[in-house]
Amino acid sequence: MAYRIGVIGGGQLARMMVPPAIHLGLDIRVLAETEGSSARLAATQVGDYHEVETVLAFARDVDAVTFDHEHVPQDVLRTLVDAGVAVHPSPEALAVAQDKIVMRRRLSELGLPVPDWAAVRDAEALGRFLAEHGGSAVVKTARGGYDGKGVRVVREADGADDWFADLADGEALLVEELVDFRRELAQSVARRPSGQIVAWPLVESVQSDGVCAEVIAPAPKSAGRLAEAAEAIARTVAERLGVTGVLAVELFETDDDRLLINELAMRPHNTGHWTIDGSTTSQFEQHLRAVLDLPLGDTRPHDAWSVMVNVLGGPEAGTLAERLPALMADHPSVKVHDYGKDPRPGRKVGHVTATGDDLDEATYRARAGAAFFEG
Repeated sequence: MAYRIGVIGGGQLARMMVPPAIHLGLDIRVLAETEGSSARLAATQVGDYHEVETVLAFARDVDAVTFDHEHVPQDVLRTLVDAGVAVHPSPEALAVAQDKIVMRRRLSELGLPVPDWAAVRDAEALGRFLAEHGGSAVVKTARGGYDGKGVRVVREADGADDWFADLADGEALLVEELVDFRRELAQSVARRPSGQIVAWPLVESVQSDGVCAEVIAPAPKSAGRLAEAAEAIARTVAERLGVTGVLAVELFETDDDRLLINELAMRPHNTGHWTIDGSTTSQFEQHLRAVLDLPLGDTRPHDAWSVMVNVLGGPEAGTLAERLPALMADHPSVKVHDYGKDPRPGRKVGHVTATGDDLDEATYRARAGAAFFEG
């Protein structure tokens, strides 16, 4: 009988798990939020992941449960574990990814490099942090923020008063030093429950308005000590937090040559999408292998360079599919991934990947391919 894997969440990450599941002969099932989800091809149930009974019913006859996102409540996760369901990553690991203050606290306890930070509950505490850090800082909501949402730069103590007003009892905002960095990097690894860990090359992430726009693999000028340090950080996070499945560690490379952890994602991540076309084993196949505790695959790249460009927003009229023939004709070597989403400003609706021996040429092809779907 085939392994049965249940994925909670019907977004593009679940969608991209479907092809490798088919190739491996896995029975993949998705609990989607809506009928028209990105992962609708594998959605065997539509329901609310906040509801314990809904999730228990979905998980009843699978070998392992994993996630398209980190938003499933802790009480639901722990009920699954109590019912004997294999949950990967575990509730304990996911708790660190679900709350940025918990994340900063645990990483600091492990001695891992993070920006200076504090949990603040009012303007007075924020003002003290600003005074100690040159008058500028980054404030983040502890939960729910992504792709630039729930993040702002402040230079005045009252710069987050609206967020303070919305805090419930016991809640706080995260404030961090405004890091001077030369670029953003990301290190992805995969870990299976029995302990095996593999890593992909360190990549560079290029941001636009707080959203990942491009990824270059490997990160230019990263070979040697920089790549070794990034991999060591990610392996330590995976081992010490007990992460199972794919882990992406987003990093700042600072102007004074440090690496600081920015964010963690305990699932396949946008910065790893290049692996579908550029690596021997994609992050999506690897995630499935890992959560089922199967031997992990080779992560070596096929080519010297891979460049992934996100399609943000999509065409003002029509669909990506309608524009696909023109792209195929002009750029037959690029790989297109359509997420099956309606176009919307700033929304990730797909990505384009180009690989090759010349970085400039691969970058041109990837950008030109993505441009077919925009405007």
